[in-house]
Amino acid sequence: MTNTVLILGAGGKFGGQCAKTFAAAGWTVRRFDRKSQDMTQAAMGADVIVNGLNPPNYHNWDEIIPQITKDVIAAAKASGATVILPGNVYPFGDRPGVWDENTPHQPNSRKGEIRKQMEAAYRAAAKDGVQTINLRAGDIIDPDSSETMMRIVLFKDLAKGKMAYPGRTDIPHSWCYTPDFARAALALAKKRDSLNRYEDIPFPGQTMSADDIRAIVQNFLHKPVKVKNFPWWLLKISSPFWELARELNEMRYLWNTPHELSGEKLRALLPDFEFTTPQQAIANSLPFNINPDKTVVASRLAV
Repeated sequence: MTNTVLILGAGGKFGGQCAKTFAAAGWTVRRFDRKSQDMTQAAMGADVIVNGLNPPNYHNWDEIIPQITKDVIAAAKASGATVILPGNVYPFGDRPGVWDENTPHQPNSRKGEIRKQMEAAYRAAAKDGVQTINLRAGDIIDPDSSETMMRIVLFKDLAKGKMAYPGRTDIPHSWCYTPDFARAALALAKKRDSLNRYEDIPFPGQTMSADDIRAIVQNFLHKPVKVKNFPWWLLKISSPFWELARELNEMRYLWNTPHELSGEKLRALLPDFEFTTPQQAIANSLPFNINPDKTVVASRLAV
């Protein structure tokens, strides 16, 4: 093995964390430039392809996601590389529960149907020898990005003692701390020869309700934090002329659907894997820095 990974979308959240993690482990990291490179040519000689490509603001998913899928499968087939796919929970629809690799795909949204078809394409490609590790995660907690729901919505007015939340505050919601995801992707890449041609692996991450998050934040700030309702009405009236508002509004149901991702399969494959605690994941993602004694020391970005 050459231990070479091609990162698609290295400037993004999943792709960026994977690029850092694989490089730190001694892998040769290639960052794909879709403006100047052919994907199949870029993949030749790579052992692993991390597909972190995702159109910003869900732009034109109907056309772009199928094309990306087609290109990645072609590149993997030509190069023999294993694909690591950051899956999500959209295909499961709005049925509450603990979702695992056996949960039926019955999406209730357009984007859920697109992701269902995308995963089906990778599953079918396994018959042609393409290996895919579908590491399925929930909403992103990323310490290096200000462009997450947690930063943009939940923590936007945290300096004022307010936390907005898009749904019910008392139900479990699946979250994914991206450095953990990248470590798991690396560990699975190392043992890919022992895996099936298509693996659907739920990534349990940090399951938290809004009430859980508020309690953690209050402990850091040493003051009460009030949870306010997210203004969905504003997105609804903005949807005809604001693409992101329209796309976010379609996924509103997830914030009112109690769910979590099972960790059973991941624990069986990676029994020694340790997750970052919810407290540390949130501390690393707050819009200000926290001292070891839990005092606020500096702003990370304007709040």
